[in-house]
Amino acid sequence: MFENYRVFEYTLAGRPLKIETGKMAGLANGSCMVRYGETAVLCCATASARPRDGIDFLPLSVDFEERMYAAGKIPGGYLKREGRPSEKAILASRVIDRPIRPLFPKDLRNDVNLSLTVMSVDLDCQPEIAAMIGASIALSISDIPWNGPIGGVFMGLVDGELVVNPTEAQRAKSDLDLTVAASMEKVVMIEAGANEVEDDKMFEAIMMAHDEIKKLLGFINEIVAEIGKPKFAYPSCELNHDMFDKIFAYCEKDLMFALDTDDKSVRDERIKPIYDNIVEKFSEEYPELPGQMEELLYKMQKVIVRRWLLEDGKRVDGRRLDQIRPLAAEVGLFNRVHGSGMFTRGQTQVVTIATLGTLAEAQMLDGIDNETEKRYMHHYNMPGFSTGEAKSSRSPGRREIGHGALAERSLIPVLPSVEEFPYAMRLVSEVVSSNGSTSQASVCGSTLALMDAGVPIKAPVAGISCGLITEGERWMTMIDIQGLEDFYGDMDFKVAGTHKGITSIQMDLKIDGLTPEIIREALEVTHKGRDYIIDDIILKAIEKPREDVSEYAPKMITMHINPDKIREVIGSGGKVIQKIVADTGAKIDIEDDGTIYIAAVNRDSAYAAKTIIDGIVFEPEVGAIYEGKVTRIIPIGAFVEFAPGKEGMVHISKLDNKRTEKVEDVVAVGDTVKVKYLGTDEKNRMNLSMRDAK
Repeated sequence: MFENYRVFEYTLAGRPLKIETGKMAGLANGSCMVRYGETAVLCCATASARPRDGIDFLPLSVDFEERMYAAGKIPGGYLKREGRPSEKAILASRVIDRPIRPLFPKDLRNDVNLSLTVMSVDLDCQPEIAAMIGASIALSISDIPWNGPIGGVFMGLVDGELVVNPTEAQRAKSDLDLTVAASMEKVVMIEAGANEVEDDKMFEAIMMAHDEIKKLLGFINEIVAEIGKPKFAYPSCELNHDMFDKIFAYCEKDLMFALDTDDKSVRDERIKPIYDNIVEKFSEEYPELPGQMEELLYKMQKVIVRRWLLEDGKRVDGRRLDQIRPLAAEVGLFNRVHGSGMFTRGQTQVVTIATLGTLAEAQMLDGIDNETEKRYMHHYNMPGFSTGEAKSSRSPGRREIGHGALAERSLIPVLPSVEEFPYAMRLVSEVVSSNGSTSQASVCGSTLALMDAGVPIKAPVAGISCGLITEGERWMTMIDIQGLEDFYGDMDFKVAGTHKGITSIQMDLKIDGLTPEIIREALEVTHKGRDYIIDDIILKAIEKPREDVSEYAPKMITMHINPDKIREVIGSGGKVIQKIVADTGAKIDIEDDGTIYIAAVNRDSAYAAKTIIDGIVFEPEVGAIYEGKVTRIIPIGAFVEFAPGKEGMVHISKLDNKRTEKVEDVVAVGDTVKVKYLGTDEKNRMNLSMRDAK
C-alpha cells in the first residue's frame, strides 16, 4: 500500500535518528516522520498554489504543536483538550522559524506553513531539535522553493565539558542551553541561555555545534538526492526594476535628508510628504504603485542606510560604529509597587515593574516536559503608542512572548535560590517608546527593578545588540542598533550578561548565515557594551539591591518542621491552619518536606503565625525547665500551659517542697510559674513539677 515508503537512518549524538517518508501526510508538499530515540514528530510543509495578493512579505507560519498524549498526560482545565500554544511551544516555533525564513526566495508570496506535531516524547531526545531537523527535511524534499537544508543541535556544558544534545539528566545540571542552526557553510541561528558562560567557551560551543551539523547535513542531502522533488515555478513579486530606479533617482536626495536625523519622529514627518509626492507623480505611469509603496519606500531607505554604512562608515544618527546611544537609568518610580526601574537608550524607553508574591503564586505549567512551575516570570508589553501608531491593545503575540522569555532567561542565572529568597517574582516590562533593542532594554530595566525590589541578585545583568551589514565579502558590525539599522541591516545579535559571562543570546538574521569571524566580533563588541552599561549606568542608578523589600511587599519567613507534624499544623479538614490564617492574617504554604513559608503584610503578623506553629510542633524535652501559665485548678493539681497548645499537670505533691493541703494555697489561675517537664504517663498525659524547677 505504501509503495513510496522510505526509511533513512543516522546516529546523532549517540542516539538513533530515523526519518520516515511516504507513509503519512501524503497531501502535503513535503512531509516526514522524525524519530529521535523515542521522540516522534510529524513534520509537514505545505504551500498555497498561488501567491497572496496585496502583501510585500513571505506569509510563512511555523507551528510547533504540542500534544499532551505525547507525554502520556491529559490536558488540565475544564475542556481537557489542547488550547492555545504554550509559551514553550511558541518559543520553539520562533526558534525554528528564524533559521528557515531567510532561505526562502525574497520575492515568494505563496503562503507556506510548517506544521510540526509532537506525537511522542523521549525527554532525553528533545522534540524541538527533532522538529527543526524535520522541518528542514520536509522543505528540502518538497517542491517548495527554499535554499536549504539546515540542521540544528542543542549544546550543553556539563561539569565543564561541552555536550551535543545532552540528556534530560545532563540538562538539569548544565551551565549552558544553546541551540544552533546552520547550513554547510555558515551558522544561521543562535539561541542561548547560560550561567555566566565566558565568550570563548560560548564561541567554542557554537563551532562544535556547527561541526556536528555539517555531518548531519550530509545525511539530509542524501535523502534529498534520493526523493527530493523539483521546485515549483512561481510568479515573482519583485518590484519593477525600471520603476524603482526612476523613482529612487527622483527622491534620493529628499530621502537622504529625511533619514539624516537621530529623532524617529522627525524622520517620520520628513518622509510623509515624500510618500505623497511619489504617489501623485508616478501613480498614472505605474498603476500598481499604490499597493507597492510600503515595499518601495523600504527598499529605497535600505539602499541609503546600507550605502552610508558600507561606504562612509556613517550611521543614521551620526554615531560611530562602536558608539552606544545616550543612556539613562532610574529606579523607584512608583511608591506602591514593590520595585521599579526605567532604562532609556536613545528613543527606546522601557519601564519594568517587579512584584513579589508567595511561592503559591508561582506559575503552574502544563506541558509535555517535566517542568511543572516557575517562580520567576517576565512579561513584555509593547503598545502602539510606543512607536507612534494609533492601534488598540491586544493579547500578546509571538514577538511579545519571545521578548519576555528572552529577558526572563537573561536574569534567571543571577536570581537567589528559593532558600535565600522565598518569593515568587513577576516582572513586567512596559515599552513606552521604541526605536530598536527594546528586548535588551527590558533586560536592563529588569536588573534595575529587581535591585529596587530588594531581590539579592548575584550580579547586575545588561543586554545590548550588535548589527551587521554585508556586501559580497565585505562586512562590518555596529553596536547598539536602532530601528532603521535593524530593519535594513542583516543581523540583530542580542547578548545579555554580567561582567563575568553571558546569560543569553538571541540572533536574528536576514542573510544566509554568519562566518566564525563575524560571530567572534559580535561577542567581543557586545561584551564591551554590557560592561559599560553595568558600570556607568546601572550601578550609578542603584549601587546594590535594597537591604529589605518594600513595605508593601509580603514579608516572608521560612521555617522547617518534622514532616510527621504537618498533619497537626493543618488539622482535621484544615481547621487548624485556617484558624492561624484568620487570627494572624498571614498566608501559609507547607511543602511535603516540612518546609513552611509564611507571608504577611508585616513581619509581626508573620512571626505571630510562626509562634503558633512552633507551639503546635513543639516537643518538650524531659528534664528541661519551662515557664508557663496556670490555666485551671482541680483538687489534685494545677494545669500549666508551658508552650502554645502544650499543657501538663503539676500534681499537688509536686507544687512545693513542703506538704500542700490545698492547691489554691500555692497557685492561682493566671499565675506565671516555672515547671520541669517530667515526661508522659501511660495515658500520654504530660507531667510537670514546680518543686523540681526551683
